[in-house]
Amino acid sequence: MNKSFSAYLDLARIVAALMVVVDHFVGHHLIAAHAAAFVPALGREAVIIFFVLSGLVIAYVTDQKKQDLKHYAVARAARIYSVALPLLLASFLAVYAVETISGHAVESDYELSKAYFYIPFHSLFLGESWTISEAPLWLESYWSLNYEVWYYIFFGAVFFLRGRLRLVLGAVVFLLMGYKLWLLFPIWLSGVWLWHARARYRFGKRRARLGWLLSVVLFCAYEYCVSDADLRRAGNALWPFAQLPLSSADRFVGDYLVCLIVLFNFYCVLHAGLEFSQRLRANVAALAAYTFPLYLTHGLVIAVWQSFHPAGAGWASMLILMAIIALATLLAGLLTERFRKWLSVVLMRWLNALCALAARGTSAATPRE
Repeated sequence: MNKSFSAYLDLARIVAALMVVVDHFVGHHLIAAHAAAFVPALGREAVIIFFVLSGLVIAYVTDQKKQDLKHYAVARAARIYSVALPLLLASFLAVYAVETISGHAVESDYELSKAYFYIPFHSLFLGESWTISEAPLWLESYWSLNYEVWYYIFFGAVFFLRGRLRLVLGAVVFLLMGYKLWLLFPIWLSGVWLWHARARYRFGKRRARLGWLLSVVLFCAYEYCVSDADLRRAGNALWPFAQLPLSSADRFVGDYLVCLIVLFNFYCVLHAGLEFSQRLRANVAALAAYTFPLYLTHGLVIAVWQSFHPAGAGWASMLILMAIIALATLLAGLLTERFRKWLSVVLMRWLNALCALAARGTSAATPRE
Protein backbone atom coordinates (compact mmCIF):
# COMPACT_ATOMS: atom_id res chain seq x y z
CA MET A 1 0.00 0.00 0.00
CA ASN A 2 1.30 3.45 -0.92
CA LYS A 3 2.67 5.13 2.22
CA SER A 4 0.86 8.40 1.58
CA PHE A 5 -2.43 6.58 0.97
CA SER A 6 -1.88 4.65 4.21
CA ALA A 7 -1.30 7.96 6.00
CA TYR A 8 -4.52 9.32 4.51
CA LEU A 9 -6.43 6.30 5.82
CA ASP A 10 -4.90 6.88 9.26
CA LEU A 11 -5.98 10.50 9.04
CA ALA A 12 -9.49 9.43 8.05
CA ARG A 13 -9.54 7.10 11.07
CA ILE A 14 -8.55 9.96 13.40
CA VAL A 15 -11.17 12.30 11.95
CA ALA A 16 -13.87 9.62 12.17
CA ALA A 17 -13.06 8.91 15.84
CA LEU A 18 -13.27 12.63 16.64
CA MET A 19 -16.58 12.83 14.77
CA VAL A 20 -17.99 10.17 17.09
CA VAL A 21 -16.75 12.04 20.18
CA VAL A 22 -18.24 15.34 19.02
CA ASP A 23 -21.53 13.61 18.19
CA HIS A 24 -21.74 12.23 21.71
CA PHE A 25 -20.86 15.61 23.21
CA VAL A 26 -23.87 17.02 21.39
CA GLY A 27 -26.12 14.06 22.15
CA HIS A 28 -25.33 14.22 25.88
CA HIS A 29 -25.89 18.00 25.94
CA LEU A 30 -22.30 18.67 26.93
CA ILE A 31 -22.20 21.51 24.42
CA ALA A 32 -24.47 24.44 25.12
CA ALA A 33 -27.64 24.40 23.03
CA HIS A 34 -26.88 27.65 21.19
CA ALA A 35 -23.49 26.26 20.12
CA ALA A 36 -24.67 22.69 19.49
CA ALA A 37 -27.04 23.97 16.80
CA PHE A 38 -23.99 24.68 14.62
CA VAL A 39 -22.25 21.35 15.28
CA PRO A 40 -23.13 18.56 12.82
CA ALA A 41 -23.97 15.15 14.25
CA LEU A 42 -21.72 12.84 12.27
CA GLY A 43 -21.33 9.84 14.56
CA ARG A 44 -23.21 7.47 12.27
CA GLU A 45 -21.29 8.64 9.22
CA ALA A 46 -18.06 8.03 11.13
CA VAL A 47 -19.07 4.40 11.75
CA ILE A 48 -19.64 3.93 8.01
CA ILE A 49 -16.14 5.31 7.38
CA PHE A 50 -14.81 2.78 9.90
CA PHE A 51 -16.66 -0.08 8.17
CA VAL A 52 -15.24 0.80 4.75
CA LEU A 53 -11.78 1.24 6.27
CA SER A 54 -12.05 -2.09 8.04
CA GLY A 55 -12.94 -4.02 4.89
CA LEU A 56 -10.19 -2.24 2.96
CA VAL A 57 -7.51 -2.98 5.55
CA ILE A 58 -8.54 -6.64 5.91
CA ALA A 59 -8.43 -7.08 2.12
CA TYR A 60 -4.99 -5.47 2.00
CA VAL A 61 -3.57 -7.57 4.84
CA THR A 62 -4.86 -10.88 3.50
CA ASP A 63 -3.81 -10.04 -0.06
CA GLN A 64 -0.38 -8.52 0.48
CA LYS A 65 0.87 -10.07 3.70
CA LYS A 66 -0.36 -13.55 2.78
CA GLN A 67 -1.60 -14.42 6.24
CA ASP A 68 -2.89 -17.91 6.95
CA LEU A 69 -6.02 -18.50 9.02
CA LYS A 70 -4.07 -18.97 12.25
CA HIS A 71 -2.22 -15.66 12.01
CA TYR A 72 -5.36 -13.87 10.78
CA ALA A 73 -7.41 -15.14 13.73
CA VAL A 74 -4.75 -14.27 16.30
CA ALA A 75 -4.16 -10.80 14.88
CA ARG A 76 -7.87 -9.94 14.79
CA ALA A 77 -8.66 -11.43 18.21
CA ALA A 78 -5.70 -9.71 19.88
CA ARG A 79 -6.56 -6.38 18.26
CA ILE A 80 -10.21 -6.46 19.32
CA TYR A 81 -9.97 -8.09 22.74
CA SER A 82 -6.97 -6.08 23.90
CA VAL A 83 -9.17 -2.98 23.90
CA ALA A 84 -12.74 -4.24 24.12
CA LEU A 85 -12.32 -6.68 27.01
CA PRO A 86 -10.56 -4.34 29.49
CA LEU A 87 -13.03 -1.53 28.75
CA LEU A 88 -15.97 -3.92 28.98
CA LEU A 89 -14.85 -4.96 32.46
CA ALA A 90 -14.10 -1.32 33.33
CA SER A 91 -17.63 -0.30 32.36
CA PHE A 92 -19.22 -2.81 34.76
CA LEU A 93 -16.81 -1.80 37.54
CA ALA A 94 -17.51 1.88 36.88
CA VAL A 95 -21.28 1.40 37.13
CA TYR A 96 -20.85 -0.54 40.38
CA ALA A 97 -18.50 2.12 41.80
CA VAL A 98 -20.79 5.01 40.87
CA GLU A 99 -23.82 3.30 42.40
CA THR A 100 -21.84 2.55 45.56
CA ILE A 101 -20.50 6.10 45.89
CA SER A 102 -23.68 7.96 44.93
CA GLY A 103 -26.14 5.61 46.58
CA HIS A 104 -28.39 5.85 43.52
CA ALA A 105 -29.07 3.20 40.91
CA VAL A 106 -27.79 3.87 37.41
CA GLU A 107 -30.49 3.89 34.77
CA SER A 108 -30.86 0.53 33.00
CA ASP A 109 -28.41 -1.19 35.34
CA TYR A 110 -30.09 -4.57 34.90
CA GLU A 111 -26.92 -5.84 33.20
CA LEU A 112 -24.94 -5.24 36.40
CA SER A 113 -27.12 -7.62 38.41
CA LYS A 114 -26.54 -10.30 35.77
CA ALA A 115 -22.91 -9.57 34.99
CA TYR A 116 -22.19 -13.32 34.98
CA PHE A 117 -24.29 -13.49 31.79
CA TYR A 118 -23.79 -10.11 30.14
CA ILE A 119 -19.97 -9.95 30.31
CA PRO A 120 -19.56 -13.25 28.38
CA PHE A 121 -22.47 -12.22 26.13
CA HIS A 122 -20.83 -8.94 25.16
CA SER A 123 -17.42 -10.64 24.94
CA LEU A 124 -18.87 -12.75 22.13
CA PHE A 125 -20.24 -9.63 20.41
CA LEU A 126 -23.80 -10.96 20.21
CA GLY A 127 -25.49 -7.66 21.00
CA GLU A 128 -26.88 -7.06 17.51
CA SER A 129 -27.62 -10.63 16.40
CA TRP A 130 -31.10 -11.01 14.94
CA THR A 131 -33.68 -9.14 17.08
CA ILE A 132 -31.27 -8.55 19.97
CA SER A 133 -30.22 -4.96 20.57
CA GLU A 134 -27.98 -4.79 23.64
CA ALA A 135 -24.91 -2.67 24.37
CA PRO A 136 -22.76 -2.74 27.50
CA LEU A 137 -23.56 -0.11 30.11
CA TRP A 138 -21.79 3.17 29.29
CA LEU A 139 -20.13 1.81 26.16
CA GLU A 140 -22.59 3.09 23.59
CA SER A 141 -20.09 2.83 20.72
CA TYR A 142 -19.72 -0.91 21.35
CA TRP A 143 -22.68 -1.64 19.07
CA SER A 144 -20.58 -1.32 15.91
CA LEU A 145 -18.14 -3.97 17.17
CA ASN A 146 -21.07 -6.39 17.19
CA TYR A 147 -21.13 -5.90 13.42
CA GLU A 148 -17.45 -5.64 12.63
CA VAL A 149 -16.23 -8.66 14.60
CA TRP A 150 -18.72 -10.96 12.92
CA TYR A 151 -17.67 -9.61 9.52
CA TYR A 152 -14.10 -10.57 10.44
CA ILE A 153 -15.23 -14.07 11.38
CA PHE A 154 -17.30 -14.59 8.24
CA PHE A 155 -14.56 -13.26 5.98
CA GLY A 156 -11.99 -15.51 7.66
CA ALA A 157 -14.18 -18.59 7.21
CA VAL A 158 -14.91 -17.88 3.54
CA PHE A 159 -11.45 -16.62 2.55
CA PHE A 160 -9.20 -19.16 4.25
CA LEU A 161 -11.22 -22.37 4.35
CA ARG A 162 -11.87 -24.65 1.41
CA GLY A 163 -14.41 -27.20 0.26
CA ARG A 164 -17.27 -28.43 2.40
CA LEU A 165 -15.81 -26.94 5.58
CA ARG A 166 -15.99 -23.45 4.08
CA LEU A 167 -19.61 -23.96 3.03
CA VAL A 168 -20.70 -25.34 6.40
CA LEU A 169 -18.86 -22.89 8.67
CA GLY A 170 -19.62 -19.95 6.38
CA ALA A 171 -23.32 -20.81 6.49
CA VAL A 172 -23.29 -21.24 10.28
CA VAL A 173 -21.56 -17.89 10.84
CA PHE A 174 -23.85 -16.16 8.34
CA LEU A 175 -26.93 -17.46 10.12
CA LEU A 176 -25.57 -16.40 13.52
CA MET A 177 -25.01 -12.87 12.21
CA GLY A 178 -28.68 -12.18 11.55
CA TYR A 179 -30.54 -9.79 9.27
CA LYS A 180 -29.21 -6.48 10.68
CA LEU A 181 -25.63 -7.52 10.06
CA TRP A 182 -26.59 -8.79 6.60
CA LEU A 183 -28.09 -5.42 5.80
CA LEU A 184 -24.89 -3.47 6.49
CA PHE A 185 -22.49 -6.17 5.29
CA PRO A 186 -22.28 -4.69 1.75
CA ILE A 187 -20.78 -1.54 3.28
CA TRP A 188 -17.95 -3.51 4.89
CA LEU A 189 -17.51 -5.57 1.72
CA SER A 190 -17.23 -2.37 -0.31
CA GLY A 191 -13.88 -1.80 1.38
CA VAL A 192 -12.76 -5.26 0.27
CA TRP A 193 -13.94 -4.46 -3.26
CA LEU A 194 -12.10 -1.13 -3.23
CA TRP A 195 -8.76 -2.80 -2.55
CA HIS A 196 -9.16 -5.38 -5.31
CA ALA A 197 -10.52 -2.81 -7.80
CA ARG A 198 -7.96 -0.14 -6.95
CA ALA A 199 -6.31 -0.24 -10.38
CA ARG A 200 -9.35 -1.09 -12.48
CA TYR A 201 -10.38 2.48 -13.31
CA ARG A 202 -7.42 4.81 -13.47
CA PHE A 203 -7.76 8.55 -12.92
CA GLY A 204 -5.22 11.17 -13.80
CA LYS A 205 -3.88 13.14 -10.85
CA ARG A 206 -5.80 16.26 -11.72
CA ARG A 207 -9.07 14.42 -12.23
CA ALA A 208 -8.53 12.42 -9.03
CA ARG A 209 -7.92 15.57 -6.99
CA LEU A 210 -11.02 17.22 -8.42
CA GLY A 211 -12.92 14.04 -7.61
CA TRP A 212 -11.66 14.14 -4.04
CA LEU A 213 -12.90 17.73 -3.71
CA LEU A 214 -16.24 16.71 -5.20
CA SER A 215 -16.56 13.89 -2.66
CA VAL A 216 -16.07 16.37 0.19
CA VAL A 217 -18.73 18.66 -1.32
CA LEU A 218 -21.10 15.70 -1.69
CA PHE A 219 -20.53 14.71 1.93
CA CYS A 220 -21.32 18.23 3.13
CA ALA A 221 -24.38 18.38 0.87
CA TYR A 222 -25.58 15.07 2.25
CA GLU A 223 -25.21 16.29 5.82
CA TYR A 224 -26.88 19.68 5.36
CA CYS A 225 -29.41 18.99 2.60
CA VAL A 226 -30.65 15.45 3.19
CA SER A 227 -33.09 14.71 6.00
CA ASP A 228 -32.02 11.81 8.19
CA ALA A 229 -35.63 11.38 9.33
CA ASP A 230 -36.80 11.04 5.72
CA LEU A 231 -34.13 8.44 5.00
CA ARG A 232 -35.14 6.46 8.07
CA ARG A 233 -38.77 6.53 6.99
CA ALA A 234 -37.73 5.39 3.52
CA GLY A 235 -35.70 2.55 5.01
CA ASN A 236 -38.56 1.39 7.21
CA ALA A 237 -40.93 1.60 4.24
CA LEU A 238 -38.58 -0.52 2.11
CA TRP A 239 -38.03 -3.10 4.87
CA PRO A 240 -40.62 -5.85 4.21
CA PHE A 241 -40.42 -7.64 7.58
CA ALA A 242 -42.30 -5.56 10.13
CA GLN A 243 -41.90 -8.27 12.78
CA LEU A 244 -38.11 -7.90 12.59
CA PRO A 245 -37.12 -4.51 14.05
CA LEU A 246 -34.22 -2.77 12.31
CA SER A 247 -32.94 -1.09 15.50
CA SER A 248 -29.29 -0.12 14.87
CA ALA A 249 -29.66 -0.81 11.13
CA ASP A 250 -32.63 1.50 10.59
CA ARG A 251 -30.47 4.10 8.81
CA PHE A 252 -29.30 1.69 6.12
CA VAL A 253 -30.50 3.88 3.21
CA GLY A 254 -28.38 6.81 4.40
CA ASP A 255 -25.55 4.41 5.27
CA TYR A 256 -25.42 3.22 1.65
CA LEU A 257 -25.29 6.79 0.37
CA VAL A 258 -22.46 7.70 2.75
CA CYS A 259 -20.66 4.50 1.77
CA LEU A 260 -20.71 5.52 -1.91
CA ILE A 261 -19.28 8.94 -1.07
CA VAL A 262 -16.53 7.42 1.11
CA LEU A 263 -15.63 4.90 -1.60
CA PHE A 264 -15.39 7.69 -4.17
CA ASN A 265 -13.25 9.74 -1.79
CA PHE A 266 -10.82 6.88 -1.12
CA TYR A 267 -10.63 5.86 -4.77
CA CYS A 268 -9.75 9.40 -5.80
CA VAL A 269 -7.06 9.60 -3.13
CA LEU A 270 -5.56 6.36 -4.46
CA HIS A 271 -4.89 8.11 -7.79
CA ALA A 272 -4.36 11.69 -6.61
CA GLY A 273 -0.63 11.31 -6.09
CA LEU A 274 -0.70 12.91 -2.67
CA GLU A 275 2.61 13.15 -0.85
CA PHE A 276 3.08 13.33 2.91
CA SER A 277 6.45 13.80 4.55
CA GLN A 278 7.89 10.93 6.55
CA ARG A 279 7.56 12.94 9.74
CA LEU A 280 3.92 13.72 9.08
CA ARG A 281 3.18 10.08 8.27
CA ALA A 282 4.83 8.98 11.51
CA ASN A 283 2.87 11.51 13.59
CA VAL A 284 -0.43 10.57 11.97
CA ALA A 285 0.25 6.85 12.47
CA ALA A 286 1.09 7.46 16.14
CA LEU A 287 -2.19 9.30 16.70
CA ALA A 288 -4.19 6.75 14.72
CA ALA A 289 -3.01 4.03 17.10
CA TYR A 290 -5.21 5.64 19.79
CA THR A 291 -8.43 5.83 17.76
CA PHE A 292 -9.81 2.47 18.92
CA PRO A 293 -9.20 3.23 22.62
CA LEU A 294 -10.70 6.70 22.10
CA TYR A 295 -13.73 5.22 20.33
CA LEU A 296 -14.69 3.18 23.40
CA THR A 297 -13.12 5.14 26.26
CA HIS A 298 -14.79 8.50 25.68
CA GLY A 299 -18.30 7.14 26.24
CA LEU A 300 -17.32 5.59 29.55
CA VAL A 301 -15.67 8.81 30.72
CA ILE A 302 -18.70 10.88 29.68
CA ALA A 303 -21.06 8.55 31.56
CA VAL A 304 -19.01 8.71 34.77
CA TRP A 305 -18.67 12.49 34.45
CA GLN A 306 -22.41 13.00 34.01
CA SER A 307 -23.15 10.83 37.01
CA PHE A 308 -21.63 13.59 39.15
CA HIS A 309 -22.11 16.61 36.83
CA PRO A 310 -25.54 16.08 35.28
CA ALA A 311 -26.02 19.72 34.33
CA GLY A 312 -22.50 20.59 33.24
CA ALA A 313 -22.66 22.20 29.79
CA GLY A 314 -20.36 25.18 30.26
CA TRP A 315 -17.12 25.71 28.39
CA ALA A 316 -14.98 25.17 31.48
CA SER A 317 -16.56 21.81 32.33
CA MET A 318 -16.39 20.77 28.68
CA LEU A 319 -12.66 21.54 28.49
CA ILE A 320 -12.01 19.64 31.73
CA LEU A 321 -13.95 16.67 30.39
CA MET A 322 -12.00 16.78 27.12
CA ALA A 323 -8.74 16.73 29.05
CA ILE A 324 -9.90 13.74 31.10
CA ILE A 325 -10.93 11.89 27.93
CA ALA A 326 -7.54 12.61 26.35
CA LEU A 327 -5.69 11.34 29.45
CA ALA A 328 -7.91 8.26 29.74
CA THR A 329 -7.39 7.50 26.04
CA LEU A 330 -3.63 7.85 26.39
CA LEU A 331 -3.52 5.49 29.37
CA ALA A 332 -5.89 3.02 27.72
CA GLY A 333 -3.83 3.08 24.53
CA LEU A 334 -0.55 2.44 26.32
CA LEU A 335 -1.94 -0.35 28.50
CA THR A 336 -3.97 -2.08 25.80
CA GLU A 337 -1.04 -2.06 23.37
CA ARG A 338 1.04 -4.00 25.90
CA PHE A 339 -1.92 -6.28 26.50
CA ARG A 340 -2.28 -6.82 22.73
CA LYS A 341 1.33 -7.96 22.37
CA TRP A 342 1.01 -10.32 25.34
CA LEU A 343 -2.35 -11.61 24.11
CA SER A 344 -0.95 -12.27 20.62
CA VAL A 345 1.76 -14.49 22.07
CA VAL A 346 -0.63 -16.35 24.38
CA LEU A 347 -3.28 -16.91 21.69
CA MET A 348 -0.68 -18.18 19.23
CA ARG A 349 0.64 -20.65 21.81
CA TRP A 350 -2.86 -21.90 22.54
CA LEU A 351 -3.69 -22.21 18.87
CA ASN A 352 -0.45 -24.05 18.12
CA ALA A 353 -1.17 -26.42 20.99
CA LEU A 354 -4.69 -27.07 19.69
CA CYS A 355 -3.38 -27.68 16.17
CA ALA A 356 -0.75 -30.11 17.49
CA LEU A 357 -3.40 -31.90 19.55
CA ALA A 358 -5.69 -32.13 16.53
CA ALA A 359 -2.83 -33.43 14.38
CA ARG A 360 -2.04 -36.14 16.94
CA GLY A 361 -5.68 -37.10 17.11
CA THR A 362 -5.92 -37.35 13.34
CA SER A 363 -2.79 -39.48 13.07
CA ALA A 364 -4.01 -41.75 15.86
CA ALA A 365 -7.36 -42.20 14.12
CA THR A 366 -5.75 -43.07 10.78
CA PRO A 367 -5.53 -46.87 10.37
CA ARG A 368 -2.05 -48.24 9.82
CA GLU A 369 -1.19 -50.47 6.90
